[in-house]
Order: sequence, then C-alpha cells, then structure tokens
Amino acid sequence: MLKITITKVTNPEDLQKVFAIRKTVFVEEQNCPPELEWENEDVSIHFLAKYNNEDAGACRWRKIEKGYKLERFAVLKEFRGKGIAQEMIKTILNDLPKEAHYIYLHAQLTAVPLYQKMGFVAEGSQFEEAGIQHYKMVFKA
Repeated sequence: MLKITITKVTNPEDLQKVFAIRKTVFVEEQNCPPELEWENEDVSIHFLAKYNNEDAGACRWRKIEKGYKLERFAVLKEFRGKGIAQEMIKTILNDLPKEAHYIYLHAQLTAVPLYQKMGFVAEGSQFEEAGIQHYKMVFKA
C-alpha cells in the first residue's frame, strides 16, 4: 500500500532534506533566484513529506504580524499527482495554533485550483514573485 507521511522537522538532517527538495523544485526547476528562496528559515515551522518512505515534498508556516503565512509548498516532480500536496495542506493547517484566525499563502497560478479545493479563496490582483505569477489566497473554510 502506498503511504504518505508528513512530519514536522525537528532535526538538522531533516531540515537539509527540506532544503534539498526546495532547491530542486524552486531553484533548479522553476529558476527562482536562490537568494529569494532562503529567507525566514529560523522563524518558520518546516514539514517534510515522504511517499513510501522516500523524501517527496516540503512546506512551512510562520507567524507574521497579521496572522499566519503558509509557504514553500514543493513536491518533487516524480511524486506529483499522488495527493501529497493535499496532505501537506491538511497537516500544516492542523498544526497551526488554535488562535490562528488569518491564514494565507501566495499561490502560483498552476496551484490555485488545488488551494481552492482545500478552502482557500483568491483575493486581489495577480502579481509576480520570484519571476512567477501568483495570487494571494486566504483560508476561509
């Protein structure tokens, strides 16, 4: 049976796995500038997704002034379409503090339908971030 597990990162080894996944997806595949990829690492809560015990995806959340921002959702190409992103979203939402009232993210255009399915609503105009078009999406579920 195929199994997806999402765990909170609690050690440097797993954090390096998260960084490796993000480097592959964002820097190498999507050509994001590396200097834009590595920020706020120490104030974020990171997660590592595994598919059949293989490193497959990563994401994080962090508290900001107006609420909570979900960020850096990345799934390696060979693991896409297997439900990993949905499980990461569910896990990260369940991990937020109970008082988390304002939850949002910046969704790449291709990911907007996924986030809509998970209870997020696009707000405002389309914008560019790291050379990629995005929408701000707020959790309404």
